[in-house]
Amino acid sequence: MKATVFLGGGRITGALCAGLRLAGDRRKIVVYDRHPEKVPAMRRESRVEIARDLKSAVERAEMLIVAVRPASVQEVLREIASCGAKPPRLGVSLAAGIPLANLRKWLGAPVRWARAMPSPVCRIGRGLTPVTFDRGVANRDRVHVRELFERVGPVLDLPESQFDAITATHSSTHGYHALAALAKAAQEVGLDRKTALVAASHALADGIHYWRESGLSLDELLHEAATPGGIAAATMAAMDKAGYSRAVAKGIRAGVEQCRRNAKK
Repeated sequence: MKATVFLGGGRITGALCAGLRLAGDRRKIVVYDRHPEKVPAMRRESRVEIARDLKSAVERAEMLIVAVRPASVQEVLREIASCGAKPPRLGVSLAAGIPLANLRKWLGAPVRWARAMPSPVCRIGRGLTPVTFDRGVANRDRVHVRELFERVGPVLDLPESQFDAITATHSSTHGYHALAALAKAAQEVGLDRKTALVAASHALADGIHYWRESGLSLDELLHEAATPGGIAAATMAAMDKAGYSRAVAKGIRAGVEQCRRNAKK
């Protein structure tokens, strides 16, 4: 029986498999990893099948999802090409920064490639997944890829030229980083850690939820919050003066640059 096959049993494979099962998806999922000791917990949690070797995994695939680190993608694809396995028509790479041109070069026909960058939050069905497709990917295969990721959250279809930027921007790490920084600052002015985390999490989550649900623009909400002489106005002004916006912009640029370095490996 054909299956959705993951090459690589790391964190994002575990999150996707758990999210699919949470959504009631009963498809056959096969996982291959060079280090099989990593995978039994995933088998218990998400009812995946463990492939005994790369060749047997590839030959089971209807959709082949490459979920290894960027530095390992070339080696894995060339190993597929040399092991005698017949790969499927459809391949999806989850490797940050590795362009479609490299995927085509390292493992050519009959595979047609898509790229996807799912958030680990897909584990609870809320992760955004940007996707992009090579020109040769058939419409039915594009639908197949989108449907897979729509099971675990919203899907955003983008040109590949924007993929490094979305990769650096949509990571849930931004939320964790902001939460940690805000809670730490709250502790320094007198809150205990638990209360600081509760307050900071509501500040971030409630503000974003209200922006999504209210229909107001972000500029309108910022203007509404910045009452002259108010606490929010003083807080935001001090953060801006300290370089908050510049620090965020610098971080995003660093993420994009790392994607581009990955492409050269």
